[in-house]
Amino acid sequence: MTGTTGKWLRAACAIAAVALAATGCSSGGGTSTTTTTSLPKYGPAEKTTLNVGVVPAMDSAGFFVAMHEGLFAQEGLTIKYTPETSSETAVTQQLAGSLDISGGNYVSYIDEVALHAAPLEVIAEGSIMTPGAQVIYTPANSSIKSVSQLRGQKIAVNAPNNIDYLLDVSVLSGYGIKVTDSNFPANPVPFPTMAGTVSAQNSPYAGATLPEPFASLAEQQQGMVPLVDLDQGAAQKFPIEGYVVTKQWAERNPDTLKRFLAALEQGQEIADTNRNAVEQAFENITGPNGSTNPAQAGPYGRVPPSIAAVMALNTYPIGVDQTRIQRVADVMNQFGLLPTRFNVSSMIIPSSQFNFTPFGGGSSS
Repeated sequence: MTGTTGKWLRAACAIAAVALAATGCSSGGGTSTTTTTSLPKYGPAEKTTLNVGVVPAMDSAGFFVAMHEGLFAQEGLTIKYTPETSSETAVTQQLAGSLDISGGNYVSYIDEVALHAAPLEVIAEGSIMTPGAQVIYTPANSSIKSVSQLRGQKIAVNAPNNIDYLLDVSVLSGYGIKVTDSNFPANPVPFPTMAGTVSAQNSPYAGATLPEPFASLAEQQQGMVPLVDLDQGAAQKFPIEGYVVTKQWAERNPDTLKRFLAALEQGQEIADTNRNAVEQAFENITGPNGSTNPAQAGPYGRVPPSIAAVMALNTYPIGVDQTRIQRVADVMNQFGLLPTRFNVSSMIIPSSQFNFTPFGGGSSS
């Protein structure tokens, strides 16, 4: 976790933002006593029960902290969380109307807007990559010991042409491996089963691209070996995840959106300054109807304390930085995921919809 340790020393308390008062820090049980008296007050929510689909990776820490700390409930919202295998599945469900809000990688969202004119709007940033957060792994018994040996080999990703593919080809290009030398099968491999699939006897895959906490799980449970950290070169500090609604949904539910963002941005601030709160949140993710059945732990994102203690965390920014998200679209164009340069301004939340200033000024890095 080189370069990330210092940020856990920045805050003695969970929330430290302009006009945001916190009365206590996360206790050993993970509950933060937070007062919202200095936060903006919003009108009644047009919709109080929200279907939210989120990929249960460490990129979504702000969301899970907000759930665990009861911040959505403080805003009068009930969150029905669905774990998504990929952003592609989430956006399909969202456009079909079965999800109110989704959290996933920018590549999938930009693809839908730029190539298919989907009416999507990024309402908040989720994560910026840090060392150890996204890594290409090889099986324990692999003969591949250097990045150059990946040339022509099959690498598993959880969806074709998504953020992991983009990070992979960007970093591999720095080692002289061209996109045409890379092999990413079209069949997606879900994160919860990826390590087992790649490690299986006679597996067609030479490597797997894994984010946290699936990366640490792969090391501990399957003995997989990190080959190359993707936080380097042109991909260093890359924006990974954001939260999205359809433009129509935002228009119909303006105060619901404000209340959701008020809770989420507090969760982002906590996640960025209080590691213990993130660990507690991920150790306590529940399945449908609050189920804590251990059999559901993997798919729903819950991790054991041994994993929570070692997993690498990202940076969790406040607000939406258009320049940062434009970087994703430009790299997509560079590596052939977009035929021409796409301006992301059309898919960024208008400033009139939400004021991020009370939660930290609108962006962080």
